Amino acid sequence: MSKILYILGGLLTVLAAVETVPLIVDRVSGNPDWMVFAVSSLLTLFFGMALLLANSNHPERLTIREAYLLTAAAWLVLPIFGAVPFLFSGQGISITDAVFESVSGLTTTGSTVLSGLDELPPGLLLWRSMLQWSGGIGIIVMGVAILPLLSVGGMQLMKTENSDTSDKVLPRAKEIATGIGAVYVFLTLACAVAYGAAGMDPFDALNHAMTTIATGGFSTHDVSFSYFSAPALPWVAILFMLMGALPFVLYLKAIGRDPTLLFKNAQVRFFLGFCVLVVAILTLWAWRTTSLPLFDAFSQAAFNAVSIITTTGYVNADYTVWGSASVVFLIITFAGGCSGSTTGSVKIFRYQLMWSFLKSQVNRLIHPHGVFPVTYDGHEVSSEIVLSVTAFLALYLVSWFGLSVGLALTGLDFQTSVSAAATALTNVGPGLGAVGGLAGNFGELSGAAKWFLAGGMLLGRLELFILFVLGTRRFWRDF
Repeated sequence: MSKILYILGGLLTVLAAVETVPLIVDRVSGNPDWMVFAVSSLLTLFFGMALLLANSNHPERLTIREAYLLTAAAWLVLPIFGAVPFLFSGQGISITDAVFESVSGLTTTGSTVLSGLDELPPGLLLWRSMLQWSGGIGIIVMGVAILPLLSVGGMQLMKTENSDTSDKVLPRAKEIATGIGAVYVFLTLACAVAYGAAGMDPFDALNHAMTTIATGGFSTHDVSFSYFSAPALPWVAILFMLMGALPFVLYLKAIGRDPTLLFKNAQVRFFLGFCVLVVAILTLWAWRTTSLPLFDAFSQAAFNAVSIITTTGYVNADYTVWGSASVVFLIITFAGGCSGSTTGSVKIFRYQLMWSFLKSQVNRLIHPHGVFPVTYDGHEVSSEIVLSVTAFLALYLVSWFGLSVGLALTGLDFQTSVSAAATALTNVGPGLGAVGGLAGNFGELSGAAKWFLAGGMLLGRLELFILFVLGTRRFWRDF
């Protein structure tokens, strides 16, 4: 337990250091809110240092059980401290709203309860973006180093892909983490420069770069990306949303060996092909059912479809008025990007495995004595992994149903309950009904609904099983 508390102390100390950035921004801009971040940073630092000092004599290694507990504890504790600046900001933000916004930020969901974003202090806007950016790198590390170790939802399949020693790209875990961090920072800076060149002012460019690479979707404006009129900006966003949705370990392999490796990966090819297919369908749909010219229909369909598929959650058009196309947007909410990326939702590799499994089952029905192994990227997959993915998908449906029922009991209508549950569980952001549209906002929901949704965001980000495992009596026995 001391090792867990020690690491939590280190994470809180890092969070305290991150809070000094919006502090400086507010101080330089002459905004009195800098005191909010000063107090929040000192408070977070105090608890972080206390945990570090009190648990300095800790064991060297974590057990599997401790890794489960640490992962859950980190995603539960950090949002609480991340909520402090919202609570102390003087904007009249309640504890419920502050925690909701912080959870949405760190899980890179992008749902917001705040309105009047255009008038908020720059430090608070930057803090929202930095929460998502910090959460994004945390998600990559969790997907590359922790979930494969815990064998959550078939993620053990990524154990070989993420640490492929045959390629000798970066043989040690520390070097892999450093390399991923460098790629993450480089893509963020490149995105900020591209946004600036395409027409954003520097502050908007930096904020949107952080939330684009993190595939989080927080914006500095109430109407999200539709605030910007420069025609090149949506295409810049599409490019970098897609880049944020690709496996970051593959970037290291591409840099170290062959740039084409990125596009030789089966998961990447399937993901990009799926995006092209959805964009084509939605383009024709919008063109035939609205008054949009063909290119405008293509532009809006491409931006909003990629945004939802990658779980970023930006919007630049009210697709809820596209008629039945809203159903398509609800369906692609459950897509997600590649494993080892910043995206949420189910993830593409699980659909690939299930497709291979279904083909295998159909072939066995036709040829009962034949041998039809389940394969992924040309390699046979064990029945343990197939069972793990099947269980994950089943639990996903059960969780969606349960969260939808919980939201309905708070008084929400059917469409809003179902879509809000989906967008929380998949960490996408915008939904349908009362939480849809260009200015989709969760601020008018009841406190109970917000706590349900915050729990759904954490459940989805922790890949379901981690929290369910912690809820069993067997896990705590002889801990």
